[in-house]
Amino acid sequence: MKNIEGIEGDYIETKNDNLFFDVKGLLHPNDYIICFLRFYPHPDGERIKKGIHFKKVYKLYERYSFLRENYPDYLFYSKEIDLEVQGVKIQEIKKIYTPRSFFKTLLDKDNLSYIETCSKNLCNLFITEGNLPEKSIGITGSTMVGLNTEKSDIDIIIYGTETSLKFQEKLVKIFNELNDCRKYNLDEYKSHYEWRVGGSDIPFNDFLRSEQRKLHQGKHMNHDFFIRYIKSPKDWNGNFYDYQYKNIGRIRLKADILDSKDSIFTPCSYKINPIKILKSNFNAKDIDMRDINEINSFRGRFCEHVKKSEKVIVEGKLEKARFKDDMEYYRILLNDPIQDKLIII
Repeated sequence: MKNIEGIEGDYIETKNDNLFFDVKGLLHPNDYIICFLRFYPHPDGERIKKGIHFKKVYKLYERYSFLRENYPDYLFYSKEIDLEVQGVKIQEIKKIYTPRSFFKTLLDKDNLSYIETCSKNLCNLFITEGNLPEKSIGITGSTMVGLNTEKSDIDIIIYGTETSLKFQEKLVKIFNELNDCRKYNLDEYKSHYEWRVGGSDIPFNDFLRSEQRKLHQGKHMNHDFFIRYIKSPKDWNGNFYDYQYKNIGRIRLKADILDSKDSIFTPCSYKINPIKILKSNFNAKDIDMRDINEINSFRGRFCEHVKKSEKVIVEGKLEKARFKDDMEYYRILLNDPIQDKLIII
């Protein structure tokens, strides 16, 4: 897969404010890249890069609040997606960090830190046991930009549609072998429950039902790892301006999952057959339920979450979507970490 900068998994460092953003999505406007604040300078920050202390910001609403109060120029309203997003203008970019370049750096580097060693070893394991081309894997996250701690997660990116699908099948074997790579135990799932859905009303057993069968996450040498899969550019379907989305309101829907083959990718996608609208904050009579045919999310927690032929309750933002001023349909976007849900029933 061709190296394209400024896509999911990349990080952006700004010229003037020493801010670090993680890029979201594959398609972007011409004048800026949609990305979300991750690290900012602070004298009390425990992470240090070139003598500057940094703090990491975690929750999405905290990122918006911080930028609104301190750096509002990194907030944009996009009429194409009918949403205020975070982003960096092209002329304000100091550097784009890319996962494949960082992995190559580690291969050539001496005196690696422990987390760098663990990250490199996991990639090499996936290359050897998963039959992955070396150019199809990279390492992202705090380690890539030199703002990690020794307890940081290992964030892996795998590129290419067919490469990703084939590798996903190899993970079953990889988890079953003695190679310092394992799935989470029950206590670790409990910890992840608090982190991922804490504050929501999702029961732990519902959370566990989906999480236990996911293959894109686990432990390696006592570090959490998470894999994100990126489709090949030929499968990105158009450019940013080919799509128009309009926020209709919130919806709770019962549906059948018709297709989940794109559930491993970021953004993830599920084809659905709606059964019944259970709740909405708009007049549902104005919507032909049969036109709601997709669930999408840019959040990793919804990847590999449900499977074909399962019945689900989904709750999120309903959007009217238009592609190239021609095809119209409705999708449910899962973005809010507290309100949004996708539960097997």
